[in-house]
Amino acid sequence: MKIGFTTLGCPLWDMDTIIRRAVEYGYDGVDFRGYRKTLDLYRCREFSSGIKETIRKFADAGLETPCFSTSAHVFTQEPAERSAALDEVRRYAEICALFNGKYLRVFVGRLEGTPRPLALETAGEALREMAAAAGEYGILLLVETHDDWTAGADLAPLILAADPPGAGVVWDTHNTVRLCGEPPAETWRALGARVRYTHWKDSIPCEDSPEGYRLCLPGEGDIPFRAIFECLREGGYDGYLAFEWEKRWYPEIAEPEIAFPRFAQVMRDMIKGE
Repeated sequence: MKIGFTTLGCPLWDMDTIIRRAVEYGYDGVDFRGYRKTLDLYRCREFSSGIKETIRKFADAGLETPCFSTSAHVFTQEPAERSAALDEVRRYAEICALFNGKYLRVFVGRLEGTPRPLALETAGEALREMAAAAGEYGILLLVETHDDWTAGADLAPLILAADPPGAGVVWDTHNTVRLCGEPPAETWRALGARVRYTHWKDSIPCEDSPEGYRLCLPGEGDIPFRAIFECLREGGYDGYLAFEWEKRWYPEIAEPEIAFPRFAQVMRDMIKGE
């Protein structure tokens, strides 16, 4: 397995800092979820007119860009929103392909009162369309365990509905445990065959927080990292363990210079069997 981090955790770093720190901390790759002031990579010079230079810098550093995390939502009843999401997938798929990446992350979204069977039908149609668009660039679309599709049993039917051309899963290991109370083994039984990528963070319950939890440094919370890791290892997973430190949304949490090395050490120890 390899380790990476998403740029959600370092919104103030420029490209050279991202690359330098990734190498310094022993990471294998970077998952771009926005860059500095924007979430839309295609608006940045580093991913438009300056993209060749960015690609060269990553190649010179020996770093991968395995996944690009979009803001696109699969489920919507509004045609204009669906068209915008499809356009975002196409834009990101082109960038991902130029970087020799493999995956694009999308969300499904909230039901907003729509009965789940109807939402499943609508989302399934949209997901097939998005997956086909990404597939034109040789990129596999991945759906994250998020929103009203966090539990394995809720997301699995949608992933199956995407065949053909198919889609995979980003297992946000924090969401399934914290938000659904779903044991890792149960999530793996429902989704393991389609998990291609994983996101990680740690937290503790907190009644004073609107989310019901408070993010903390890896190993200081009660998310069962070891149990999740064993599910992946025993299931034959050999992909990325990507740290999703939500510094962009929660500026009060620890700086990436503290959190990123901690995650790298925790995960390297598990990979080595310590």
